[in-house]
Amino acid sequence: MSRPRLLVLASTWPGRADDGTPSFVRDLAVEEGAEFDVLALVPAVPGGRAVERDGPVTVHRYRYFPRAFEDLAHGAILENLRKRPSRWLQLPSLLIAQFIATRRAVRSFRPDVLHVHWIVPQGIIAVLAAPGVPKLLTSPGGDIYALDLAPVRWLKRRALLDADRVTVMNRDMADRAAALGAPRERVSVLPMGTRRPGVAAVPLAMEAGTSDPSPRGDAPPTRIFFVGRLVEKKGVQILLAALRSLPPERSWELRIGGDGPLRAELTAAAAGLPVTFLGQLDRTALAVEFRAAGLVVFPSVLASSGDQDGLPVALLDALAAGVAIVASALPGLDEAVVDGVSGVLVPSGDTAALADAITRLLGDGELRARLARGALDRASDYTIEGAGDRYRALMLDILSERASTAQ
Repeated sequence: MSRPRLLVLASTWPGRADDGTPSFVRDLAVEEGAEFDVLALVPAVPGGRAVERDGPVTVHRYRYFPRAFEDLAHGAILENLRKRPSRWLQLPSLLIAQFIATRRAVRSFRPDVLHVHWIVPQGIIAVLAAPGVPKLLTSPGGDIYALDLAPVRWLKRRALLDADRVTVMNRDMADRAAALGAPRERVSVLPMGTRRPGVAAVPLAMEAGTSDPSPRGDAPPTRIFFVGRLVEKKGVQILLAALRSLPPERSWELRIGGDGPLRAELTAAAAGLPVTFLGQLDRTALAVEFRAAGLVVFPSVLASSGDQDGLPVALLDALAAGVAIVASALPGLDEAVVDGVSGVLVPSGDTAALADAITRLLGDGELRARLARGALDRASDYTIEGAGDRYRALMLDILSERASTAQ
């Protein structure tokens, strides 16, 4: 018996294994391959093959610009546009190429269902290029929170109304999707998952429940870790300001994983502090950093564009790594992190509160160890395997409903 065919539309997919590109779409598509024949249609990126097999997934990358300049989809499109305005020249051809490639894939692959990641632009393209094909539309956050001009809201509404089901990362996003026009009964909160092994990151001495030795002495500094794109909504500027205000008796170092348009600005802001910028990290390097960290900080804020995190997959990775977490009390983050159990929540953008939380954790190894164990327990709710089960079930429900309607 033939399996149902799934066409995945996305704008972010690693060009090669562990190249540092966020892989949450790829990881979920691999899980979906347990039930579906999966074709992923994504833009070309440097180092990526035009056609390749990635586990159970066939990946097709379409060209959209002369190869020497084709880099708009290498990373996050919005941040790439902000970093280099000349990339706007690539956008019209990317949209046209995506429409043509999607139309061709619908005709040749004949998918039973589409899994469309991001309302803008994939959701809009799917409306035009795949009319009548069942669709699951997933928003990771930015396209719900930002892109709020009236014409774009109208386009987002069209995409949301065309989808059979919509998935978002937190309850606040579900409410916003409904406000944009999505029928509330079609909207589900289904976060992405993590496939990182649950290896405790706290030092062994801390696992024993002992407190830190004297603040200075011969003890090495406690390592603080941040990972994410270096953009406004990640709040690294707030983290650096908080660290400058820490009491001098606390010994620490900060390691920052990730890259982005604010790197030069943040490097200047970190001058004189024990901060290391690591750049983009592959999975192996990221696992090493989690293992060595005493705490991981997610100081997310509302950006001036209106954008904010929905639920960073990196936070789920930190839970699975079993490391103490400090995070902003924003929707999504405050659903994954249970304050005082699997981490510490602080008001978003509150430098003093963030500094107080970090100071408390630096001075209390027993608390860090307890929160790390709580994070590891909490991670069981966010496995990629569990996410795959839920997404596969949702798409099978879509097909069942369509079949019932057709009878």
